[in-house]
Amino acid sequence: MLLLLGCFQAKGQFHDVGVFLGTSSYRGDVGNTNYVYPSGTALGIIYRWNLTTRYSIRASGFYSTLKGRDYRTTDLGRFLRGYSFSNTIMEAILAAEINFRDFNLHAGTPQLSPYLTLGISYFDYDRFYFTGPPPAATETYDAAQSVALPVIVGLKFNPNPLWVLGFEVGMRYALTDDLDGSAPIDLYDVAQFGNPNNNDWYIFSGITISFTFGDLPCYCKEK
Repeated sequence: MLLLLGCFQAKGQFHDVGVFLGTSSYRGDVGNTNYVYPSGTALGIIYRWNLTTRYSIRASGFYSTLKGRDYRTTDLGRFLRGYSFSNTIMEAILAAEINFRDFNLHAGTPQLSPYLTLGISYFDYDRFYFTGPPPAATETYDAAQSVALPVIVGLKFNPNPLWVLGFEVGMRYALTDDLDGSAPIDLYDVAQFGNPNNNDWYIFSGITISFTFGDLPCYCKEK
């Protein structure tokens, strides 16, 4: 434990910061029922504080417009219903990232490792409802915030000490069911639809490009 604390308190921990470029998918009560079905663009920024070759603290922010269309599904009932929507998401994540192999940014040789990221997300979105039977427009009535539980899996590659390239898929389980207008809150004269027992999911998948900086970290050996 003392060795680990000494490692965390070392003056020069190693960091990387970069961008995420990818697509967004949505799974809920409108649109395709697949978890990964890209329908929008997702952009983000990522920062990592690399505590050891295996563990990092990660902070990131994402922006995307989630989209769902009942015409893009194999569910006949949804196809005949014909709803569609879009909802802008702005998200901040704080998480722990675990490398499945040692990822030593100062090894002097290219590094490769799969990784898993677990944390908590806070995001902004719009609340809206459908103005009538399909095909119907949507009416926004509130701006809201909620929490999601992200699970991100990826593969990263360090071709030289200055850059980290990666590919990742991040699934978010939202602690709300109203991202798609199926469960308007406090609007008792507007009908709800879909399954009220299933919360919504949104997924970002794409590439990451990071620039590394900082002094050589302690990188204590695991015992």
